[in-house]
This record gives sequence, C-alpha cells and structure tokens, in this order.
Amino acid sequence: MGTEEGIITRVLDSELVEVAIDNDFTIPVLLRELVPVAAEEGQAFRRPAPEITRPTTGSKKNKPTGGQPKALRLGSGVAMPPAAAPARAQPAGPSAGMPAARPASATPPPPAAKGLFLALVHQAPELLALHLLNNTEAEVVFTYGEERQGKYRALTADKLKAKAASAALAHLHLKDFEQWPAVVFQLLSFKLNADTAYDLLTKRQSFKASTFYTSRRPAPVIGKEAYLFQLDERPAPALNPEKLAQAEASLEAAFEAAANPAPKLDTKQASVLQQALAGDKPLAVPAAIAPAPPKPAAALVAPPHEFDLHLEALRPEGAEGLSNTAMLRLQLDAFEDALSRALATNMHEIIFIHGAGNGVLRKEIHRQLSRNKDIKFFEEAQKEKFGYGATLVRLK
Repeated sequence: MGTEEGIITRVLDSELVEVAIDNDFTIPVLLRELVPVAAEEGQAFRRPAPEITRPTTGSKKNKPTGGQPKALRLGSGVAMPPAAAPARAQPAGPSAGMPAARPASATPPPPAAKGLFLALVHQAPELLALHLLNNTEAEVVFTYGEERQGKYRALTADKLKAKAASAALAHLHLKDFEQWPAVVFQLLSFKLNADTAYDLLTKRQSFKASTFYTSRRPAPVIGKEAYLFQLDERPAPALNPEKLAQAEASLEAAFEAAANPAPKLDTKQASVLQQALAGDKPLAVPAAIAPAPPKPAAALVAPPHEFDLHLEALRPEGAEGLSNTAMLRLQLDAFEDALSRALATNMHEIIFIHGAGNGVLRKEIHRQLSRNKDIKFFEEAQKEKFGYGATLVRLK
C-alpha cells in the first residue's frame, strides 16, 4: 500500500475513519495506518514529523510485509513524505484546515466586517469544512445543530475566543448540496467586566444555490477564501404583546371615529366662523357658534330575543359600495348596541344570528363576549335550528 494524500471526514468507529482522497473519493482506513508526515505537523504536535521511506525494490525478503502506512492528517490535507510533500500542506490540531501564518509576501485580505460568521472552506475540490468565525472583541458561547425535514439535532457546544475560528463543525460534500441540512446556531457573547449584557441570538441558515455560490469572498480571522454568511444580522423585531394590544386599541378607536364622525356646522354657524377667521367680526361670539342643546335621550327598547346580524337585515338597501371592513364594522356596531340594550333592560338571554360564513364575525363576537363581565356564559344556539350560525348568550 503506497502513501496517499487525504482528509479525515468522518469517524466510523473506535478504530476506523473515513478518508477523502483525490476528487473527493472516500475510503475507510484503520487509525493505525494514519501517520502525520508534513513538516508543519511537528509544530502543531510539538514533535518532529516521522521519516517514511518508500519500499525498496529487490527480492521479496527485502520488502516490508505489512505495507506502508498512509500519510494523513486529521481535519486537513495530508502531507506526503518530505521529498514529495505538496505545497498546500497545512497545520493540524484544533484549528485544522486554517493557515498557521500568512507569508510576508502575500497580499493582505481586505478589512473584514465585525461580527459572527459561518464559513465554508474548501478542504478538497468537492469537500467543504464548516467553521464558526468570531470577528468581535467578545468571547462567544455557542451551540451548533442541524435540522433535517423539520427535525433538529444538537451536535456541538463550545466556547470561542475573540478573533478566533472554531474547529471544523461539519464536513459537507458539494455533490450532496441539495441534501444539505439547515444549520442552527445559538450564540451568546460575553465580555469580562462589560457594562452591558448580550442577548442570546438564534440563527437558522439554509443553503440555496442562488445565494450560496455568490457568497464566496475573503473571510475574516482565517484570511482565506470561504463561502461566508454573517450570523448576527438580526431581523426586524416582532411586536410584543403590549404593542399588539396598543395596535388593536388604535384600530378600534379608528373604527369608532369612522362610525361617529364629528357633527357638521350648519350654514349660519359656518358663515359666522368664516367672518371671524377673515377678521370681519371678532372671534369672541360664543353664542353664535354654540352647539345646539342635546336632545333628550330616547327610552331604551329591548332588542328582539333572536337578533339577526345579517347585512340584509341590518341594511335593507343592500351592501353595495361598502368594503369588507365597513360591513364588519356595521355588524359589530349592531351587535354591541343590541347587547347593551339587552343588559340595560334586564334580559336573561339573547341569541345573535351571525351565520357561518368565513367565521370572522363569529370569532370577533366570541372574543368580545369572553371579555364582558356581565355575561354568565355563551354557547352555540340550537344547532338543529341555526346550525353553527348563531350564539346563545346568557346574561347576569
């Protein structure tokens, strides 16, 4: 067996790993056959790289019986023996696949944006290693998981220092791009002696061909090309319950204002106000523009026991020209008026016939009834007579 270059992509069991060699072809290899041989390996493991000699030719008694171990390094390209070591050999260890140092003659990458990034770095032409990059001044505690077909699986939890890159969290094959899982990060930054606390950030990143292949650019921290996705770009915050309640109150106020417009001035009042504004008469003429005295309130009349909320019953002339919102407001106003009169006249119960329809009117009526303290209970009324189109309300 000769020396070969490859990358460990998966641990199969305690003695066997999967190795990707040229053109992303994978083979199982025993751990005892793996030998780190690149010169950089000595720096990572603090030991000299072993010398491996090729088998000599000649008679069978001079040939080794067990074959020659494979030259391989965990998590990065495998180095060949020193005489044939490729130029792309890289250091191993916790940051396998990352360059140990940039040569002085290399062009420095452009300034990188601050933030937390997901980076997919080529380990072979068809194999990518997934890393978390922390290009901030704070440390980050993170969890990493994958989501497939709606099911989440947690895989890693670790801490990452400022201006650092994680070890490879996963290896993905480009040939399986359509089957890649969505990756899920939970990120909590912290900085010793900081005067503010950080929020927990949860980010789900899925991959689409339309955006993936255009995301390749110089990555921060590692200083090499990668498919790069920023994780700490927060979406617009959702409305909290308090703001939702305020929005609902504003909407109800708008409906009420539309149903009860301000009274118009009659011709005489308008003339007096116009003269006052033009300077022909002094503005202090309160008697001329005083509102008319209120009319005495009409006696309350109890609503019918079965109150029909259909539009044809409330508006005999038809609903032409009314929007859906205006029609709903008309029905709700009639419901509220009938309920108020039923309570004021001490009725014991009332049936509101709202119809089945799309359920919007029924839902809004039930919502208002559930908030009213003067209601004993409400339920569907006589299904054999009304179906699901009426609600019986028992009053206190």
